[in-house]
Amino acid sequence: MSAAAVEDPFGQPTLLEAAELIASRLTGHRVEIIGGQITVTPPADGPHGEVLTDLMVPLLAAGLHRDTSRVVQAIGLWLPGGPSDYAVPDLSVVDADYRNHLIEANSYDPAVFRLVVEVTSSNYMADVKIKPMVYADAGIPVYLIVDRRNLKVMVLTDPQGGEYRVHAVHHPGQSFSLPESVGAPVTLSVDDVLAAKK
Repeated sequence: MSAAAVEDPFGQPTLLEAAELIASRLTGHRVEIIGGQITVTPPADGPHGEVLTDLMVPLLAAGLHRDTSRVVQAIGLWLPGGPSDYAVPDLSVVDADYRNHLIEANSYDPAVFRLVVEVTSSNYMADVKIKPMVYADAGIPVYLIVDRRNLKVMVLTDPQGGEYRVHAVHHPGQSFSLPESVGAPVTLSVDDVLAAKK
């Protein structure tokens, strides 16, 4: 018997291989590896998609999908927290040359991300508790959370030491501007962002 057969007699897949297998069998589900754990999120509902579209419109109007940056949905973000960790934010603003920064598993270097957005759904706790830590640890400058459950929008900035030091919470009836680090002036209305919830 060879040494390889003794060390791994059952040919167990790596974490990345297991995630890829799950993704291939659960069409439409979002598979991520966060903290060394595979997470699977079922397809989002229609209002979730509407919120993303409502967010994309002002980002596109501000010129964030041109020469220096791109607005993309469901792009892999390589996380520094584990050897195979990656997340798939609902929406991101990235540097225009992000394709040159592919790391693995269709995931890109966190250095090219200017903004990540999560719209809460069945994975509520991950979006509001776990992802702020991993996105801050990755150095993502702006994390925007659309909390459909509690009807608010949170903008987290100033990532340091695995946490965001600034948490701005915006409620219906309010408007707010995204930080300049996104790449262009963008003002959003909470009512417009949450319109699909109604």
